[in-house]
Amino acid sequence: MTINSETEVKPLIIGAGPAGLTAAYHLGKKGIKSQILESDSVVGGISRTEVRDGWRFDIGGHRFFTKVPVVSELWHEILDEGDFLLRPRMSRIFYKGKFYDYPLKASNALKNLGLVESFLCVLSYLWVRVKKPKDISTFEGWTASRFGWRLYKIFFKTYTEKVWGVDASRIQADWAAQRIKNLSLFKAVINSLMPRRNQKKITSLIEEFEYPKLGPGMMWEKCHKLVAEQGSEVFFLSPVTSIKHSDGIALEVRAESQNGPEVFQTSHIISSMPISKLLLSMDPPAPENVRQAAHSLSFREHITVALVVPEEDGFPDNWIYIHSPDVEVGRVQNFGRWSPHLVKDGRTCLGLEYFVSEGDVLWNSSDNSLIDLGKKEMEILGLLDPEKVENAYVVRMPKAYPMYDKNYFNNVEIIKDWLEKNTANVFPVGRNGMHRYNNQDHSMLTAILSVENILGAEHDIWSVNVEQDYHEEVVKN
Repeated sequence: MTINSETEVKPLIIGAGPAGLTAAYHLGKKGIKSQILESDSVVGGISRTEVRDGWRFDIGGHRFFTKVPVVSELWHEILDEGDFLLRPRMSRIFYKGKFYDYPLKASNALKNLGLVESFLCVLSYLWVRVKKPKDISTFEGWTASRFGWRLYKIFFKTYTEKVWGVDASRIQADWAAQRIKNLSLFKAVINSLMPRRNQKKITSLIEEFEYPKLGPGMMWEKCHKLVAEQGSEVFFLSPVTSIKHSDGIALEVRAESQNGPEVFQTSHIISSMPISKLLLSMDPPAPENVRQAAHSLSFREHITVALVVPEEDGFPDNWIYIHSPDVEVGRVQNFGRWSPHLVKDGRTCLGLEYFVSEGDVLWNSSDNSLIDLGKKEMEILGLLDPEKVENAYVVRMPKAYPMYDKNYFNNVEIIKDWLEKNTANVFPVGRNGMHRYNNQDHSMLTAILSVENILGAEHDIWSVNVEQDYHEEVVKN
């Protein structure tokens, strides 16, 4: 459903994360005010910056790099140039007590693996050139086909299974295609032997990136301020309870606000709430098979255990991937390497990342138990003396990662088809809104294009972060 007259547009935006605030800001630039419903007490979603006693924590680490100029221009339109730092990327893989450079460097990998193992890894790679894995629709098959079985088991299997909590053969290749994109063993080795300054053609090999000095939340706190100046309003602690629809369009949104139940009339809905919750909020409800598709979508939650330590007890990396099956921690951030403004003089903060499911043992553990676990695991890994920890905090983020199980795509298609036929003025955007592992730049792009669709364009929002040619087409526009 599109409306050409801007005076007819009365948008309701669900979610004040990157997608929702981008939509509100883009609408505001066209003179259209929005109402934004946010279930949390802060803006930014997973791109927020958590603040505890003056320490700032990024939820997972957010690099500000994009191939889409309209998004880059928007970042710099929202924040002043002095608010950005240009940061060198350094990330390594920790495996069997050794650090492996990532991106791959031939000399480092050969030294750590040893000549025999390196030779076997090359043979394994050559073998998959001859005999590809039977099923490359899974993460396991797709990654093994590009790196060989031995390197897959060393560098991908353990970490991926920590992230998703299931065997890698049960994760769809879509996630690998979005995260690893054009990288393969051959290209990685060529890149290591013929280095080029600031490689940007392969997403995983970006050598430097921009970063707001106070963390990604700085971007969205400023965007919130700009949106308010445009006349739009964010309603905090206002989760959506139902969406009334009739004759193919959504008419009103009901929310449980701080003042009690409220009803919001709307001409269009831009939604970054989980698409499953969006579907299950419909009144009258969707058919049972569609509701079952929504119930079948799942997520992984994220816990950061932040350990304050002397600066010298940190490490030079922005983050380290932990490929040891002996511990549950999956990745460790050094927030001081992202920005010195996140930490305090003489100290840094190590963010231990745990990937969990809501209701499991770790998710239900007390903060003190999680802190004790973090200290113990860093000691097991030999990365930190627990006695050096001066303070600690725990940050929990529900529904951080949409689950890419074997049925997720079909379930999303069922929901998407029903929404298009029964609520044509509802636009799912962003990571959870589309159940797609979008970075914030892709989430922002889906919001921008949805606003343009409301005003008469015909962009295929679901092609964002799928077809590279589509991004190139957007760039030309």
